[in-house]
Amino acid sequence: MSYPKDELAQLVIEYCEAYDILDIIISPGSRNAPLIIGFTNHSKFKTYSVVDERSAAFFALGMAQQKRRPVVVVCTSGSALLNYYPAVAEAFYSNIPFVVISADRPKHLIDVGDGQTIRQENVFANHIEFNANLDDDGISIENNAALINEAFSISILNKGPVHVNIPFDEPLYEIIDKATIEKIEPVKVTNKIKEVSTHELEPFVEIWNTSSKKMILIGEYFPNEIVQKQLERLVKDESVLILTETTSNVHHPKFINSIDNLIFPFEETQKMEFQPEVLLTLGGMVISKRIKKILRERKPSHHWHISTKHAPDTFQCLNHHFKQDPELFFEQFSKMVNPTKSTYQGKFLTIKSYRENAHTNYLKNCNFSDLKVFDILIKTLPKNILLQSGNSSVIRYLQLFDVEKEVQTFCNRGTSGIDGSTSTAVGASLASDKQTVFITGDISFFYDSNALWNNYIKSNFRVILINNSGGGIFRIIPGPKSSESAEYFETTHKLKAGNLCDMFGFEYVSAESEMELKQALKGFYSKSNKPRLLEIFTPKNENDIVLKKYFNYLK
Repeated sequence: MSYPKDELAQLVIEYCEAYDILDIIISPGSRNAPLIIGFTNHSKFKTYSVVDERSAAFFALGMAQQKRRPVVVVCTSGSALLNYYPAVAEAFYSNIPFVVISADRPKHLIDVGDGQTIRQENVFANHIEFNANLDDDGISIENNAALINEAFSISILNKGPVHVNIPFDEPLYEIIDKATIEKIEPVKVTNKIKEVSTHELEPFVEIWNTSSKKMILIGEYFPNEIVQKQLERLVKDESVLILTETTSNVHHPKFINSIDNLIFPFEETQKMEFQPEVLLTLGGMVISKRIKKILRERKPSHHWHISTKHAPDTFQCLNHHFKQDPELFFEQFSKMVNPTKSTYQGKFLTIKSYRENAHTNYLKNCNFSDLKVFDILIKTLPKNILLQSGNSSVIRYLQLFDVEKEVQTFCNRGTSGIDGSTSTAVGASLASDKQTVFITGDISFFYDSNALWNNYIKSNFRVILINNSGGGIFRIIPGPKSSESAEYFETTHKLKAGNLCDMFGFEYVSAESEMELKQALKGFYSKSNKPRLLEIFTPKNENDIVLKKYFNYLK
């Protein structure tokens, strides 16, 4: 086995092995040569080469999303590092473990006019869990080791991104047969989160047991059978209303999963009746803007959030943060609380049933449009798949439908950007045994088309591209359409994905009507030698009209 001669590179590689961080995404370069040599010549590491750093970072993010373990991205010096920033920010807000390792110039070459050189130290300062700026003076090996150790421990414990910046001086390509640093024994930082005592819980249990309107709201959440069962027990209490989102990955007939369908038509009286006394939240970002608005306007008396990390004050009324894993919290909490007589849950489950009937009736005669496309897609999705969603209008449409409980659903909602959705889906598919289906809009897809410039895309990977000729979300939300600058919001285009599929080795099929779509879906998910993309063209000028009529019909 060959090793890089540079001891800083050896040190980082040793720590990656010691911490079992073995998936390494490398973007080609020169200054990062010692790292490339070390990782690719080591039998323990699984290395991938993804040339576009922005795409590479989201590719790694998708892998880490599914593995729930840190994945490493490695780049050369200069602006290459800055291309990681969107994925770093997404990892930060989505609580995904993620390690950025950047090669840098030595300090004496910074800001002196040397090529491919920027100020790399602490470049992600606002959206990073830890910065490890290593020193190349040759005498700081213990300090450098401590920094790397802390960075990796924090990424694992805090479930977030860390940055290790390494200055390399030339020569860069020297190879030796045996490592010159001693074998690493990491000093792993332990989780200091304590179990909430019964005594500490008692005042909250008292409030819970004396309240007749309790709401549990789950944001983005990784599938968890234990939490699923705990919530099923709590929903037996008729004073408890449980709201979920598509990305929460919990399901039950008594859970209200299409939140916007329920609350959009509310009149003032219903909004007041809906206002909870206690709001208990868990999980990541909440997609529904309407639930945020209604709970900010009609604040609960008590808002408690459960998470091991931070507690966002999403509804501007947060009273308490239970810094604990939801599994452990509910295990204690559910033993202490008692059911309360109430009409709260029953009232809104009745409204939910009415909305579901209206939803079904409207879609029976709905014109071919984005909404109708989602109706068809949801009904024909295979079970036991990994569903990755694009942002903007795609995830909002998904929120209007019941996704089967066997379908695990994910979306980059940390920053809600469109910039790396396809790359994330590709990375996620590689880390999962399930077939991955990615549903995306046209702007997001074409923006991240370099995601297809990737040698690791599985043959069972499926892309469903809804092409409404640009920026359909800006015809849905109020404001842009009534302005005199609509063309600058919508990104109108005439692009099609067929040529991209030819270039990157995808099978391609398209549809422009309901009949064509149903025909195209026959066999679309079946076994193939190449990944497949289905492009669905919908009527740009009708989509928003159909959707607005849909919400009016729900009333």
